[in-house]
Amino acid sequence: MNRRQFLSISGAAGLAAVATPTTSISAAESGSGRDVYQLYQVLLDTAEQKKQVDGFLKDALIPAVNRLGMKPVGVFYPSEGLSPIYLLLRFSSLNDVATLNSRLAEDGEFVSTASEFLSAPASAPAFKRMESSLMVAFEGMTKMETPVLSPGRVFQLRIYESPSVVTGLKKIEMFNDAGEIKLFRETGLNPVFFGQTIVGTKMPNLTYMLAFKSMDEQKEAWKKFIAHPEWKRLSGMAEYADKAILSNITNLPLIAASYSQV
Repeated sequence: MNRRQFLSISGAAGLAAVATPTTSISAAESGSGRDVYQLYQVLLDTAEQKKQVDGFLKDALIPAVNRLGMKPVGVFYPSEGLSPIYLLLRFSSLNDVATLNSRLAEDGEFVSTASEFLSAPASAPAFKRMESSLMVAFEGMTKMETPVLSPGRVFQLRIYESPSVVTGLKKIEMFNDAGEIKLFRETGLNPVFFGQTIVGTKMPNLTYMLAFKSMDEQKEAWKKFIAHPEWKRLSGMAEYADKAILSNITNLPLIAASYSQV
């Protein structure tokens, strides 16, 4: 497969700012110092597809983006069931997102290793569908972290939807300025990243990920957080009440793939 064929298969990366404050877009531009995250959901129908996706990520994509200086890369499975596989990519800017496909197309090793996966026929697709969201890191946590790397580690991916742009920003303020991120760290809710979604579904929303050595550690950390006097004070403030600034919370328990760098 040559470069033109690769570009035809992969397509061009597109960005759109839908109901997102311009400050969030500006923060994702080059030189801002804040990470940009792309979170993929790779939907599967069969165990064979899982095997193919794992092979593509482990042997082709992750080595290629690492060569481009993009690391760490996270790959996660649902705690139960086959699908989806979650892929977390970290970028320095929106320009890096937009140019990723063209840069991969210049990598002969990637194009060769990925060829079979990218060219899978309709009679035997390598996956069912892919979805993704694009996020800019919070001011209160500008870079991805890897707080837990031990075998058997578990993760929580949490998505907070808000009823309006303003209420969504209020929840971000609660994390950044009112001290919720600091409280997370103090109580053992080990953050991997916090991101405001600038392209994706169910907007406006924010997404964050937490890491733990075990499910027992996760349960103990949440108990400590909920019982903490500072959390009780914050959550008791009318301006930060869940019913005022949140419309839905999604909680996804995940485990890391054996080759995940997060």
